[in-house]
Amino acid sequence: MIPTLMTKRLILRAWRESDLDALAVFYGDEATARFVGGVCTRDEAWRRMASMLGHWMLRGYGPWAIEERRTEVFVGYTGLWKPEGWPEPELIWGLAANAHGKGYATEAAGAARHYAYETLGWRTLASFIRSQNEPSRRVAIRLGAVVDGQFELRGFPIDVHRHPGPEQLN
Repeated sequence: MIPTLMTKRLILRAWRESDLDALAVFYGDEATARFVGGVCTRDEAWRRMASMLGHWMLRGYGPWAIEERRTEVFVGYTGLWKPEGWPEPELIWGLAANAHGKGYATEAAGAARHYAYETLGWRTLASFIRSQNEPSRRVAIRLGAVVDGQFELRGFPIDVHRHPGPEQLN
């Protein structure tokens, strides 16, 4: 079962088939899809959504769909990600173009990180961000993450942004 998390302005919830329209727009736009696997077709967006949902079934954690509490509109995703071949669990986020600049990524990712530490008992968490992805770098910094190395992932140099552990956040 996928838990529902609430923040002041957002709901982090299980994926629904009705999220596909908005997710297809997200993955169909170079500006929003560039750093998260690239632009893809609607049917590939469906497979990506199914992969995020399946991650919960296989690992017991995964990415949530994010919706605004006030409007109940899908605005993106955030969560915990470690597909096969990933170096360690990652805190991820991605927002629809119309949700940028509102602090939603920081708010949602902060709630996902809290879940990792408080519910799952994790002691560390990283976000893997390409240096050109300035918006995600800013979110990581607002969350208190610091660059803690670099490696290559799927042919791209990636900065490891290490999040403060639970002991630093309390």
